[in-house]
Amino acid sequence: MKYLSLSMPFVFIVLYGSGFVFTKMGLEFASPMAFLILRFFIAFLILFILSLFLKSSWPKTQKEFLHICLAGTLTVGTFSIGVYLALSYGLSVSLCALIISLQPLLVALIAQKYLNESINKYIWRGLFIAFFGVFCIVLFKLNTQNLNILSLFCAFVALLGLSFGNIYQKKYCSNMNLFTGGAIGTLSSSLLVIPFLFLEESYIIYNKDFFVALFYMSIGVSIGALSLLYLMIKKNNISKVASLFYLVPVSAVVIAYFLLDESIDSLVLFGIGMVLLGLREIHKKKQRTEEIKTVNVKI
Repeated sequence: MKYLSLSMPFVFIVLYGSGFVFTKMGLEFASPMAFLILRFFIAFLILFILSLFLKSSWPKTQKEFLHICLAGTLTVGTFSIGVYLALSYGLSVSLCALIISLQPLLVALIAQKYLNESINKYIWRGLFIAFFGVFCIVLFKLNTQNLNILSLFCAFVALLGLSFGNIYQKKYCSNMNLFTGGAIGTLSSSLLVIPFLFLEESYIIYNKDFFVALFYMSIGVSIGALSLLYLMIKKNNISKVASLFYLVPVSAVVIAYFLLDESIDSLVLFGIGMVLLGLREIHKKKQRTEEIKTVNVKI
């Protein structure tokens, strides 16, 4: 059980980080909202069938059902729609990634106020060090040529959706069943996408690469990565779970290096080092505090 808990963050980071690579592949053959609604609906169908087969428990009250709907709509739907629209309106992938990387800082601020989580100076320092690391990673690809208010607005909506969705999940949905809760969340996200289909000229080019990207995003990310995220939110402080999102750009860079032959320069390596240093600061503090308390007790 201990090894399973330790492996969850690693698997989540790999699945979520590789999602950027497969999204890039999928959007070569489909418009953003068409790709999204198919991704969410396939995930919903799989989770719904699994829920029936496993006889998983469904929410017992309407209030519980609505909580799960809202958490899923924020974390999955609002975040994904915001990112996809931001990119389609001309925001560069690197700048979008940098904006989304504010999420751990925003979550820490909200968690401190509304969840009464203890965020000490070591965690804050680690969060800022890791954010600086992400800035270094995306700097070599940072492009502001097509910058506009609408694309920035969409990126910040995505940031708020992911941040408040994680907080809402922790506060109201920690005990939801992964299969039924996931089915409800992905269905509500599918419904949220529908109005945005009218903002684009939808198209799909069916080929092998499109289906690989679609099913990877549906199963690997919308089911696999998000289930792991929900489990980690349930078991850990939300601010520490959110800090793992700093590793998503790292994972994306490494996977793109192997799959897409994209280069990694010295600044990117420095940035990766800073992210790891920041995360070490965040996740070692609890252990350090316990050691200090133990020493004080012995004295």
